[in-house]
Amino acid sequence: MRFFPLALIILISACSAQEAAEDGASSTPAATEMAIPQLEPLWIADGFSAPEGVAKAPGGGFFISNVVGDATAKDGEGWISILSAEGVVTNSRFIEGLDAPKGMVVLEGLLYVTDIDTVRIFDAETGDARGEITIDGAVFLNDATAWQGAVYVSDSGMARISRIADGAATIWLADEKLGGVNGLLGDGDTMLVSTMETGSLFAVDTNGALTEIATGMINADGIGVVPGGGWLVSSWPGEIHFAAPNGETTQLLDMRNEETYQNDLSVFGDVVIVPNWLPGTVTAWRIVR
Repeated sequence: MRFFPLALIILISACSAQEAAEDGASSTPAATEMAIPQLEPLWIADGFSAPEGVAKAPGGGFFISNVVGDATAKDGEGWISILSAEGVVTNSRFIEGLDAPKGMVVLEGLLYVTDIDTVRIFDAETGDARGEITIDGAVFLNDATAWQGAVYVSDSGMARISRIADGAATIWLADEKLGGVNGLLGDGDTMLVSTMETGSLFAVDTNGALTEIATGMINADGIGVVPGGGWLVSSWPGEIHFAAPNGETTQLLDMRNEETYQNDLSVFGDVVIVPNWLPGTVTAWRIVR
């Protein structure tokens, strides 16, 4: 684990403010209706191999999925680590022998992991295997969320979302608007969905009706609810955006030139956890408003 130097904290804050001003995002009446949050760096943990997904682990830490190598290769080289809330790796290879594990979620004591075309299930406490569900026709299973008592997984290659309940998977939603569907987040009566092709953030109701909240965040990935309103949306090549309820978006972070990817962003309270596929780190931020 390592901490951000003060100079980097100042630089990130200054760049975020400058970018917002240059984009004109903070100068319009619509954008000033809600305070735009800032990200305060907390820590960086290293020692991962193409980390992509994050989920809350028993005991207060986090599961981190390590894709390792090709994101579509069935090579058995992927694994899942456990990271403490303070950024210390407590179990580097809690689960091994996966192919390219990405999105994860814990529901009723079970850890569900997307792995190319299969959802693998483990005991969240022990890591013992509890079965697997292959999803017919799946190409690139990506994120996972728990919502309305079931597990939902996105298929970025098929523009669809599958539902897993009672040990079986069904196609829950398929829509051309879901091109490159990636992030999923169950939030009350709504599921939040991000897409890579148009960079959109959608709200989906229990009947599968899509409502676009914001767009233009190309290669959108993880989604997090911001305390006080709005959402954080990562774009995996290196950006983090704030999407306000009125549809206005503000770029909070841009690390594309540094090749620091921002993958499955997740928010826990006011803490943001982001796996960085490159350079193989996990970053923690605090939301400040």
